[in-house]
Amino acid sequence: MSKPKPITKYHKGGTIFAKGQLLDGKPHGPWKWFRIDGTLKRSGTFDRGEPIGEWITYDKLGKVYKVTQR
Repeated sequence: MSKPKPITKYHKGGTIFAKGQLLDGKPHGPWKWFRIDGTLKRSGTFDRGEPIGEWITYDKLGKVYKVTQR
């Protein structure tokens, strides 16, 4: 059985765009996405590529803007 592998993706300028894990090439577990300035934009969880549970979108000040259930 495969183990999830951590992955970090970057914006062109070098700041972090996304952090999470891949399992068999698919997003798995918690993920976070960031704006170019480094502020958190969105967070959510995957189960073998499928979004599950609570997904949160944040405003530019880091406050919760929207919450959706998957």
